[in-house]
Amino acid sequence: MSAIQSLQPAQLWHWFDQICAIPHPSYHENALAEFIVNWAKSKGFFVERDDVGNVLIRKPATPGMENRPSVALQAHLDMVPQANESTQHDFLTDPILPRIQGEWVTATGTTLGADNGIGMASALAVLDSDDIAHPELEVLLTMTEEAGMEGALGLRANWLKSNLMINTDTEENGEIYIGCAGGENADLSLPVHRQPNKFPHCFHIAIKGLSGGHSGCDIHTQRGNAIKLLGVFLTALRYVTEDFAIVDIRGGSVRNAIPREAFLTLALDDATLLTMVVEKFKDVLQQGLPEDPNAEIIVTAQALPEETFDIPTTQTIAHILSALPNGVQAMSQSVEGVVETSLSIGVLKTVDDEIKGTILLRSLIEGGTDEVKAELTDLLQKSGGNVKYYGYYPGWAPQPNTEIVTLTKKHYTEILGHEPEIKVIHAGLECGLLKKIYPNLDVVSIGPTIRNAHSPDEKVHIPAVQTYWQLLTNVLASL
Repeated sequence: MSAIQSLQPAQLWHWFDQICAIPHPSYHENALAEFIVNWAKSKGFFVERDDVGNVLIRKPATPGMENRPSVALQAHLDMVPQANESTQHDFLTDPILPRIQGEWVTATGTTLGADNGIGMASALAVLDSDDIAHPELEVLLTMTEEAGMEGALGLRANWLKSNLMINTDTEENGEIYIGCAGGENADLSLPVHRQPNKFPHCFHIAIKGLSGGHSGCDIHTQRGNAIKLLGVFLTALRYVTEDFAIVDIRGGSVRNAIPREAFLTLALDDATLLTMVVEKFKDVLQQGLPEDPNAEIIVTAQALPEETFDIPTTQTIAHILSALPNGVQAMSQSVEGVVETSLSIGVLKTVDDEIKGTILLRSLIEGGTDEVKAELTDLLQKSGGNVKYYGYYPGWAPQPNTEIVTLTKKHYTEILGHEPEIKVIHAGLECGLLKKIYPNLDVVSIGPTIRNAHSPDEKVHIPAVQTYWQLLTNVLASL
């Protein structure tokens, strides 16, 4: 037990503490799923898993609500595993350590997993409770949402009974989400050719301290992308000398987070020129990144390597990282203030004789990424590399006046004292995929305030969790 079990609502925080105790990063959430399945069996609930591992639990209606339409609560089982480089944490074996910090709950040097652990905890708390009124209840917990929505993609058809669904993956108090962007992954690859080292100096260059964040929700903030900043640095170095070669390059760790750190090992002829470029680059970090006040570049001398990338490979990588489209590409013409199309490179690494990168593309409209995909393909092919697109998932088209939206808005207005905002989010929610499999679903998405999801600065607002819980239980009681 941690201190968060003293918070209200007690049932929700109890379950969130349990969730934090069981490691559940993407692709490794099976232990948590089985824990929940065994608990549901012990309570006598109907519980099944489908072929991809999604969990479905059913609970009968509370007395007097048997004739009302059933409702599904939906959350995903996995979390994004991000830790500060100085934090020793194995996401496969170590529990998340939540702590209270004023009005917030955060973790100790890692992502908290409030995305979507709070939503999952709320659904389990309703199942666990004997005093919350609700119609027949289904709880759907999906696998591997954060790494490509694989659970929703493989969801069993004709499994859910409900035509009403509350998705619990929204991250802002006072807002109701009724639409979201679709997405697609792009894997980049570029061959690496090597040569014996011919340079007298070698340095390790680290770009660190960036804010990072969610590559959908935070893409409009202009936070720095550490991998793209490596491209800026290499381009600046190319202006003064081409007598250098890459030894190793890497950055980021997951496709759907803005990279906070990236690393480069360089061998070069003139260390003085490197120092000059580094000093100028510090000005770029200080003046050009107002959203990243702690950004820094750290340079340390290294032992000379036996070999490096050859000069053409080095120059090609510098060109690709500099020219790579990244960030907001278009704003919506139909929803004011909402990003329509974006992309973000989330991972870059050297694997044997290849540079590999992963980009997540997002758009609110069908075909919205076609132009930037053509640009990416052209850039990689002309550079001797390749790009592969996969894992497409559709967006969720807004429907502002459905039964569940109208009811949720009514109760939110009563709780807040003013109308909530009805919004469309640029991040990917599973709702679009779920509606593709269950087209008659009437879906709404709500949740408490979560800040800096997908980064070690992730935190959830305690009063907002109380508000969210009140809204959820009021809606369930009045369906």
